[in-house]
Amino acid sequence: MIDIKNLKFIYEGSSKAALNNINLTINKGDFVGITGPSGAGKTSFLNALNGIIPHHFKGDYYGKVIVKGMDVFESQVTEIAKIAGTVFQDIDSQMVSGYVEDEILYGLENFDVLKDEIEERITKALSDVGILHLRDREISSLSGGQKQKTAIAAILALKPEVLFLDEPTGELDPSSSRQIFSLLKELNENYGITIIVAEQKIMLLSEFVKTLGIMDKGSFVLYGDTRDVLKNSDILEEVGVKCPRVVTLMNMLRQEGFIGDEIAINAKEAEEIIRRVIHDRV
Repeated sequence: MIDIKNLKFIYEGSSKAALNNINLTINKGDFVGITGPSGAGKTSFLNALNGIIPHHFKGDYYGKVIVKGMDVFESQVTEIAKIAGTVFQDIDSQMVSGYVEDEILYGLENFDVLKDEIEERITKALSDVGILHLRDREISSLSGGQKQKTAIAAILALKPEVLFLDEPTGELDPSSSRQIFSLLKELNENYGITIIVAEQKIMLLSEFVKTLGIMDKGSFVLYGDTRDVLKNSDILEEVGVKCPRVVTLMNMLRQEGFIGDEIAINAKEAEEIIRRVIHDRV
């Protein structure tokens, strides 16, 4: 779905690479989480996939990014957007309409969707994210989580194959954050949408994403199956990513020889492993 070859980007006026020597393949239907310390390059990475880099942010660009056979460097952002939608970090700046229904309608009209399809697409998109009851609401009256769902619905109505999200839970409480990630999981599993999300809350990433990437100084220091990446707690701590406590506990048990190569990513899994360890040693 997405192939990245020797990607390097230096913003105009800067001497330091924001992205440096990135080589990755993201498969169709994957659910990828990207995290790392502040300034690691997460937003720049997403912007290099959706075409904002290099088309809106100028600088020195090297390498190649291919999204479903489309070279991002040679393609217009509007063409990329027909395949891949983006939910930006500042959700309010993304809203262009005053009402929820109009927000969904805006994208459909701009992409020349047939009039006969519009009503069905609006209804389905709002239903899929669970906010059909908000259809006639003013966007200014919505909560942060409802705005996020509105932005996602506006993209879903366009039937994207890829969805990029930059810090989608940055201003949400824990309950709303889980709702957003549960929604993303459903979209990934039920519709096969490839999802790449940059997120600081590693506990959410640990529980929901299939593939986890750790960025630092514009590069990926770790990338792979989420459970495999989380086993490298020493590398995570070194770059400033604090492991979930349950993962830290599992890594300590592994280092002491109490468990093998397994890992728990939530309290329930950890409880099962610890009970087994105690049982085996009694």
